[in-house]
Amino acid sequence: MTVELSPDDATDPGLSPLRNFGNEVMLERMRMNMSRVELGRAVACGESLVAKIERGDRVPQREFAEGCDRVFPHGNGRFMRLWRLALRYAYPPWFRPYVALEEKATALRMFNPVLVPGIVQTRGYATAILKEGRPMGLEDLVTSRLERQRILEREDPPRLWLVLHERVLRNVVGTEEVMREQLVRLLQIAETPTHRVQIIRDDGRQHGPVGSPFVLMSFDEGADVVHVDGFPRGYVLAEQEDVTDATDAYDLLRAFAMPLDESAELINSVLRDCYS
Repeated sequence: MTVELSPDDATDPGLSPLRNFGNEVMLERMRMNMSRVELGRAVACGESLVAKIERGDRVPQREFAEGCDRVFPHGNGRFMRLWRLALRYAYPPWFRPYVALEEKATALRMFNPVLVPGIVQTRGYATAILKEGRPMGLEDLVTSRLERQRILEREDPPRLWLVLHERVLRNVVGTEEVMREQLVRLLQIAETPTHRVQIIRDDGRQHGPVGSPFVLMSFDEGADVVHVDGFPRGYVLAEQEDVTDATDAYDLLRAFAMPLDESAELINSVLRDCYS
């Protein structure tokens, strides 16, 4: 049995963005005398998920918000606007500045010596990575990570350049099927004309001056910034000296890496030999 909020409770302006989104869904549904089952059918999800979203217990996917704007009269894009705010607050506070910058970037230059970066992770790979930390709200974390990838589907997507260590291809994350799907995705990125993927061979030696994942972000206006992954949280650096050092380090990493065609061939080879 679930208990719905009264309209007075639901319009509390102090509610979180996620709770506010859910309450707006509930209020519109009640105005239309529509059950959760009926709304679920209209937006292609189950009754239990509708209930969780209305309570603010789950981050809705974009398709849910789009469906609400379509189903409810006078939606006028309101649920997509509320969804964007709710999604932003689904990220940890320290990560929100990075997400805002990533959305505005025209170019992303990424290095990772261990994992496929989140911007191109498959659902299975992201789930396997995130659940290792035994977090609360695993599905919400996966949804938030996958939504970041929408920027690569824009008409003007940022140019993506990935430099990865060969260990990224061979370290099994999740199951072999998860790895197969992930390497297929990585190969698709490598074969996209606007993107670049280079692999640093694992020959037993240390290549490059850094061992931590980092991202260089460029914009139409303003200077480049760098985001460094770390534990327990990452951080953004905007000082010119730091950005220059990161740029020099990335140039060296690209020089150590295999050419683009050879990198794609290696991904395909590992995919065929290890995960077929």
